[in-house]
Parts: sequence; C-alpha cells; structure tokens
Amino acid sequence: MAKMRILSSLGDTVVEWDTEKAATDAEAARAVKEAERIFREARQRGATAFRVDSPEKPAERIDKFDKTAEQIIVVPRVAGG
Repeated sequence: MAKMRILSSLGDTVVEWDTEKAATDAEAARAVKEAERIFREARQRGATAFRVDSPEKPAERIDKFDKTAEQIIVVPRVAGG
C-alpha cells in the first residue's frame, strides 16, 4: 500500500492507495486518481514533494505524481516574515 503524507499547520494528512488493485478495482483506481488530484493541487499552491522509498536511500524531489512511490511527502511552501 502506497501513501502520501501532506504536511500542514494542523499536522499531516495521509492518503493511501494500492496500485496493484487499481488495475482491476474501480474503487482502488479512484483512490489513485484522488491522490493524484491532491498532489497536483498542493504543487499548484507551491508545495514541494519528495519520494521516499526506504530509510537507506535519500529522498528524491519530484514534480509529478508517481503512483508507484512507496511514500510521498508533500511539504507546503514556507513563508518568511
């Protein structure tokens, strides 16, 4: 099961999907589409996203949703003051 964590001032929101089931299950396919929509909207607001596959491997910055990623962390734009 893949997951995307969207960080915010309220904590983080977790969105999960199963890529394997999405090929044959309509509900699982909708979950992937919803995760992609959330990712796209966060990026449009200026958030930065990172693909995290394992603790041994460094996180990789991504600009496009990758449904095969084990975990995606979405960090909102930081505003200084």
